[in-house]
Order: sequence, then structure tokens, then C-alpha cells
Amino acid sequence: MSMIEITRDVKNILLARREITCTFKGLAGKLKKLEAVDVVSKHFKLDGKVIVPIILKNETGRPMVSGTFYIYDDEKLARQHVKLAIFERQDKAKAGGEKAEESKDAPAEKADEKKAEDKPKKEEKKAEEKPKAEKKAEPKEDSK
Repeated sequence: MSMIEITRDVKNILLARREITCTFKGLAGKLKKLEAVDVVSKHFKLDGKVIVPIILKNETGRPMVSGTFYIYDDEKLARQHVKLAIFERQDKAKAGGEKAEESKDAPAEKADEKKAEDKPKKEEKKAEEKPKAEKKAEPKEDSK
């Protein structure tokens, strides 16, 4: 028995995309969008195509996740049709996954680097605030 079940598979000729709605059984709370994209691309053999995960929805009381995906041949066309926020989240998730892998290698070194970078910035802010405070401290001259 397969863990993915196709609910709807439609070719939208007007928007030049394929719309797939499917159900993932037994993966509620465990499936991420990037993992779902990988599963869909392997199941439908969509190498070289742009797969955009639109929504993953958990069903109440069941260990099932329903997902809607748009498949485009061209990324430029996909970016024109789909909201920019969806691509930003997808890019952020990809970058977050890469950062997580890097942080497993040397988390202590990166923390030390960040602390060293933050100190000069704080000192610069304090230096900028001092002249402003000095200007306020000067008494105003009376024009009598």
C-alpha cells in the first residue's frame, strides 16, 4: 500500500500548469513542504519541473495530510502566477535546512563569531548617542 494517494490530477491549460491534490497517509505532523515536494516529484517522475507546494492541510482526528501542488515547466511563469510570499517561504525553508546542517558541524564557532560582530556595533551606537546627549546638555542662551 502506498503512502500517497492521488485525489485530483488536472492539467490547467489556461495557466499552463498541472494541479495535483493528494493525500499522504500516516504522516500528519511529520511532513514538511520540502519533503512533500520530494515525494511528489519521485512519485510522478517530475525531474526538471518546478513544483510549488501551495498548501499542506492536516485532517482532524486522522493521521492524514492533504496537499495541493502546482507543477510548472518554467520557473519564470510560476513566479508570475503564484504569490511571491510562497516562493520566499520555500527559499527560506531551503536556506534554513542548509544552515541547520552547517550548525550541526560547528555551532560553538558560529556563536563566538556572532558575539564578536555584535560588540563593535553596540560600541558604534553608544558613540553616536553621546554627541546627541552633549548637544541637549548645553544651556540655551537668553536673548535679553
